[in-house]
Amino acid sequence: MTAPVIAQPLPRHLAIAILLLLGTCFAGNHVSARLAFDNGAGLLVAILFRSGASLLALTALLLWLRQAPRMPAGTRKWQIVLGLLIAMQSLFLYSAVARIPVALALLVANTFPILLALLTWALGGKPPTRKTAGIMALILFGLLFVLDLPTLINGGHELGPHWVTGLLFSFGAACVFAVGMWITEHKLSAVPGPVRSFYTILIVFSGMVIAGLADIIPGGMAVPANSLGWLALVLLSILYTIAFSSLFVFAPRLDMARNAPVMNIEPVASLCLGWLVLGQMFNTTQLIGGAIVITGIILLAYSRQRPAGA
Repeated sequence: MTAPVIAQPLPRHLAIAILLLLGTCFAGNHVSARLAFDNGAGLLVAILFRSGASLLALTALLLWLRQAPRMPAGTRKWQIVLGLLIAMQSLFLYSAVARIPVALALLVANTFPILLALLTWALGGKPPTRKTAGIMALILFGLLFVLDLPTLINGGHELGPHWVTGLLFSFGAACVFAVGMWITEHKLSAVPGPVRSFYTILIVFSGMVIAGLADIIPGGMAVPANSLGWLALVLLSILYTIAFSSLFVFAPRLDMARNAPVMNIEPVASLCLGWLVLGQMFNTTQLIGGAIVITGIILLAYSRQRPAGA
């Protein structure tokens, strides 16, 4: 029997460069989504375009890998639950992006590792260590700076009239994504990554079609009002599909256990792109808070990767 070929990791500087690029693509997807919403595109239309393009790419990937989309026994129901959760996460996050600055929406949504750690503990896993709890507190402390609560409460910051709703949607996205990650780790670990992602995106796409036909979200199927909106819609689909698909193609060679925290460039890139494309700006207090949050998320990611006792 021929021994399986093990993919050799790329040089670390190249792996980090690829992950930085992919994180920036994910950020560009969200900035493009906000631009599409500002130019008349409906929420469901944006997710349909994104999930449809990703579904085509994942289908091509499965064909290229010659991998049959088979589900191991006992995993189908959990796969359906995961797909529904990711559909909810997509709706919540894009709803947040449509209401508040993109970087703020992503910073709040990227607190899902805290929720995942607490959920794992609540469901019988190990409790967070003192170090992990301290990092979680640091992230929450940074979020207070990002929100600039005193100024926000006094109405001195221009986050728009729907900032509370936007923050709730962002936090909701973090909650459902944390549950989805728990299911992925504990119930669907036997399912190959490309197969799991194929069915997840298929459920998201199907869910958006059903929601659109049922007119569950008023205006959700509205098409862009101008060429800029259409360009943003196409761009968000391309950027997300490139980033999402490339992760599966390059993941075996990116040493993800060591380099995954680099993907936390997404909120930073969204801050820069939001300023360049949308004119969204943070004050000094919020920038300091954002730096604290991102530092905490990276520290939390590294601490989760180390084996016990390391």
